[in-house]
Amino acid sequence: MFCPGDDFPEAVIVMRIGVMSDSHGLLHYAQQAVGAMGKIDLLLHAGDHYRDASKIIVPASVPVHAVVGNCDARNDGPGDKLLELEGIKLLLTHGHHYLVHIGLSKLLYKAAEFNAAVVVFGHTHIAGYAWHENLLLFNPGSITSPRDGRGAAYGILEIRDGQVIPSIFHL
Repeated sequence: MFCPGDDFPEAVIVMRIGVMSDSHGLLHYAQQAVGAMGKIDLLLHAGDHYRDASKIIVPASVPVHAVVGNCDARNDGPGDKLLELEGIKLLLTHGHHYLVHIGLSKLLYKAAEFNAAVVVFGHTHIAGYAWHENLLLFNPGSITSPRDGRGAAYGILEIRDGQVIPSIFHL
């Protein structure tokens, strides 16, 4: 029973996910971002230079998932990846196939098709996130060539008590 003055327990962070996009072969910035992320349980790379994801040095126990972008060869890797993390469906894509630089309607349709709760995408080089009904749209921006005038960016997604908490950071 709750009594006035009692403290509620802090929400438990179940998973901490580092997110980056558009590294374009400049691994120094990607490495700097990974260092700034602190302890992460997973790293997501939302494309443009898919192979960079395998070259980024992360602790051995941290899995890395990546997708190809418009600057990658088609056969380098997957265009989309659906992950289930702590019961939450996350769609990882670069976004160029869904014309995210024009609008988000095609991306919203794809998210609904997969019944995703979170979509991580890049391509625009503009960091930000928004909620569309119960769907989180998350773009970490570009780690190398941002277009929003705020500097190189990366993101963190924390899963706490079944909720996804998004954050954007700048180097």
